[in-house]
Amino acid sequence: MNKRLSPAWTLAILTGLNLFNYLDRYVLSAVLPSLQTELHIDDGHAGRIVTAFMIGYFVTSPFFGYLGDRFPRKWLIALGIFVWSLGTVLTGFAGTFAILLSYRVLVGLGEASYATVSPSLISDNFGPQRRNNALTIFYVAIPVGAALGNIIGGQIAAHYSWRHAFIWAGAPGLLLALVLLPFKEPERGQAEGLTAGRNPKPKPKDILNLFRIPKYLLVVLGYTAYTFAIGAFGTWGPTFLVRVHHVAIDKAGTFFGLVLVVSGLLGTLIGGFAATAWQKRNKAGYAWTLGLSVLIAVPVVVMAFLAKDRTISMACLAASMFLLFLSTGPVNTLIIETVPVNLRSSAMAVSIFAIHLFGDMWSSEIVGHLSDKWGLRYAVLILPMALVIGAVFWLILAGMTVREKENSKSLVPAA
Repeated sequence: MNKRLSPAWTLAILTGLNLFNYLDRYVLSAVLPSLQTELHIDDGHAGRIVTAFMIGYFVTSPFFGYLGDRFPRKWLIALGIFVWSLGTVLTGFAGTFAILLSYRVLVGLGEASYATVSPSLISDNFGPQRRNNALTIFYVAIPVGAALGNIIGGQIAAHYSWRHAFIWAGAPGLLLALVLLPFKEPERGQAEGLTAGRNPKPKPKDILNLFRIPKYLLVVLGYTAYTFAIGAFGTWGPTFLVRVHHVAIDKAGTFFGLVLVVSGLLGTLIGGFAATAWQKRNKAGYAWTLGLSVLIAVPVVVMAFLAKDRTISMACLAASMFLLFLSTGPVNTLIIETVPVNLRSSAMAVSIFAIHLFGDMWSSEIVGHLSDKWGLRYAVLILPMALVIGAVFWLILAGMTVREKENSKSLVPAA
């Protein structure tokens, strides 16, 4: 029988793999100006590269979510890592724009398998009191991986070519795909003390009923608006510095990468651990963290885009990234904890499907087309508008949670 990894080792391995996940994804933003020059594409077509990735990502996520609630997850994780790594390497060999789009679809397909299944595996290793902190550590890989993608991509593009950046970023994953296969995975619901008999496999109608859960619906609606903004922000951030403030391409990628590491790492950890502490005192702690952090970020984002001084703009970009990363851990914890145990992979998959279909699948391309008409400085101003919408949904969720707590207290009979 295969040996079972400890929860700490499982989390460490999944977090490391998630780092490569986001490294491969964000190489594109660092090399985008060079890629546009060689392939002779405008901003609208450049945004379509992200749209192609999102098609592979969100279309297949419900399928992987369904499989993740029914079959061994380590095989789905291995498949996802191998496919996204292969797609990343092949992107470096793309001879035409159309072929490049097809390879980015492949990257999205691989990432869909990993992103839908991994959080449920973590949730079965850590109980409710430790789960948000564990997921916070897992999602720390987002800013670190994105930063490395920007730094490595920018440096390799500056000294070699954008093609080399994709090849070297994707190659390690072809071997890392095998890392979890020798080990036994935990049973679903194990952290809550549920047995297989009390944890039935979901039916298709159970998945369709997820959006009849009000709290889950509010989490996903807010997450969709947030993702619309953050997706385009990540794609066009380095290009904004290059075009608007005339920063060199390698320095823009390095700045964006370093800021992602520092502000993203601190924001994710502080937001996650603070939300855990707040949740212990207030059942709406996770939701308040989401709504308030995003709402506070809005004026900072606006200042970052409108400031004519390069230093002020870059400082505001750093501050806004810190504020936006505060919500990373709690939002994914709420996705898992607002649904039944046997639907966690499916809930994550449906969330991924929704936030990308209605969120960042289109946002990068929309900003690109608006940039062709208005200029990039004014095109990106639609992003803080989306953040306001996301904050409103999450604040409604916080208010609903507070009212539920008050109502439950009123129903308790006096001694």
